[in-house]
Amino acid sequence: MGRNLVYNMCDHGYSVAGFDKDEGKVDSLEKEAEGRKVVGARNLNDFFAALKSPKVVMLLVPAGKPVDAVIGELKPFLSNDDLVMDCGNSHFTDTDARTEQLAKEQIHFMGVGISGGEYGARFGPSIMPGGAREAYDRVAQMLKDVSAKVNGDPCVVYLGPGSAGHYVKMVHNGIEYGLMQLIAEAYHLMKACLNLTNDDLHNIFSKWNKGRLKSYLIEITADIFAQKDDLTDNRLVDMILDASKQNGTGQWTSQNAMELYLPIPDIDAAVSARDLSGLKAERVAAQKMLEWRKVAFAGNDTELSAWLENALYFSMITTYAQGMSLLQRASKEYHYDLKLDEVAKIWRGGCIIRSGLLEDILSAYSAEPALPNLLVNKALGHELQACQDGFRLAVKTAVDAGVPIPAMMASLAYYDGYRSGWLPANLIQAQRDYFGAHTYERVDREGIFHTQWKQKQN
Repeated sequence: MGRNLVYNMCDHGYSVAGFDKDEGKVDSLEKEAEGRKVVGARNLNDFFAALKSPKVVMLLVPAGKPVDAVIGELKPFLSNDDLVMDCGNSHFTDTDARTEQLAKEQIHFMGVGISGGEYGARFGPSIMPGGAREAYDRVAQMLKDVSAKVNGDPCVVYLGPGSAGHYVKMVHNGIEYGLMQLIAEAYHLMKACLNLTNDDLHNIFSKWNKGRLKSYLIEITADIFAQKDDLTDNRLVDMILDASKQNGTGQWTSQNAMELYLPIPDIDAAVSARDLSGLKAERVAAQKMLEWRKVAFAGNDTELSAWLENALYFSMITTYAQGMSLLQRASKEYHYDLKLDEVAKIWRGGCIIRSGLLEDILSAYSAEPALPNLLVNKALGHELQACQDGFRLAVKTAVDAGVPIPAMMASLAYYDGYRSGWLPANLIQAQRDYFGAHTYERVDREGIFHTQWKQKQN
């Protein structure tokens, strides 16, 4: 990814020096540079000698201790007003700590989220920068030049101070977890209930990608079903072990949402589903013990795929809604001053979660910057109401078939909970006051109350 980003910058007229401890990678960088303005450095002395002052250094290393280790190695070569940009998936609290630490030595630090994978890095990613405004202004033109473009607009914007960029990237990845799980659940339900070939699935997802579900993830899903395996006569998807991995960013999103007391159940369910998939041996053993009398699906292929299109569209809206709601809450808590229309705007191109739906989200926040939740946007709310019947039928089908669709069910529960003017939390408050004297509020008067309940003797 780092090498591709170097070539991308060179294509836009920038001269770049690249350093890696693996000299083989440096050799590859120089060999593939093809006359571009690239300097391959095999040690830090040569690397920093190639940079103009004040220097700008971009890091693309794994999150956590590796970032601190690299910064420690760079510091002897850094001077006042130099800028270090962490372009990996660092936790936002680590970014805040590094910003504060380096500021004491008059060194600028920025957390920059980049989405688009290796291809995006080469031809235009979505870029999410945060940090001091004056530091961003130094590299703004370069970031705009190398970013993806949608209708001529660069998919990069200054997001806010401190860790704003890495926070937005974290939530981006949380939404990504949710969308991927939802797509996998639609696949599971069709695979379990319909006698579809991989070609059939390819055709369904290709059709969906031409309509309201148009998105990068739907597009690549269609491609995946058509991919042949090089080692067998099968399709590759059928030869891949059903145990998914994760890099932690989805988990961070869920953890932080809980710290901020904000529900993001679609994303939570997606994180848990990946964890459950990792229990492969236990699941195989449990399948033999925990039988279920499946109810055969009585409908036809077209009917179920139509319901699932509604289900996916509905739950994609709620997943974006939960992510944007979290950004709104975090912006106030951490003083980022995020503008959600700008976030939606830079996610429209280059990034993994780009989709046609983001145009509607951009319109919603452009018209109502303080919109509390996308579910109450008039246009999107109408879409949810229009497709909920098919969604509910898809959920019922999954229940009858014993097919787990945790993210879809979480999406529907979130919608039904959010639109409920009354929820049974009064009983929970009564229970808390009964056993722990935690008090409660009343519907008929102001104040905090506690009742001496008739406690049963143990």
